[in-house]
Amino acid sequence: MFVQIIQGRASEPDELRGAFDQWQRDLAPDARGWLGTTAGLTPEGEFIGLVRFESADEAKRNSQRPEQHQWWIETSKLFAGDVHFTDCTNVVTFLGGGSDEAGFVQVLQGEVRDVTRARELGRELERLKEFRPELIGVVDAVHPDGHHFTQACYFTSEAEAREGERKEPPPDLAPLFAEIPQVYPDIRFYDLTEPWLYSPPGSRTH
Repeated sequence: MFVQIIQGRASEPDELRGAFDQWQRDLAPDARGWLGTTAGLTPEGEFIGLVRFESADEAKRNSQRPEQHQWWIETSKLFAGDVHFTDCTNVVTFLGGGSDEAGFVQVLQGEVRDVTRARELGRELERLKEFRPELIGVVDAVHPDGHHFTQACYFTSEAEAREGERKEPPPDLAPLFAEIPQVYPDIRFYDLTEPWLYSPPGSRTH
């Protein structure tokens, strides 16, 4: 799996949402290997999006389409300043990888000290299903430098996510939670309270 992360500050938020809606309507049907897009704006106006493809080759093929190139020329005008792209081939999913039914998405981004251990923690924390039922999926992408990551966590709603954050983990999970700050020493959170969730026609997961 391949994930391209797009980040920038939106200058025209409504128009930017419209541009992604237009991509879904007009360009998505011919985007081979596209698995889905999760995107949105933080309350501060920062845009972050994760675009998933079956492979880097399929993503490259999409970017070379003339209509894709023209779409981006127009869409890039809706950002203030530069837009940053990060291409990730080291991608895994947990808890099913997310759902178009999510009402809230929290994107985590920062440093990861031990990718192998981080992935082990992710698999062990799949036991969260009973403790945190509002968490319905995770997409985890390690950046090319091997020391940074972006992770999208999908929740049923923001209210239920906030309530879950206040819970004390059960004894069997407490050591895992205690280890998280050691593996992820620096994390920034992007709250997408109105996530833009797009999937290929006929698909409801991404």
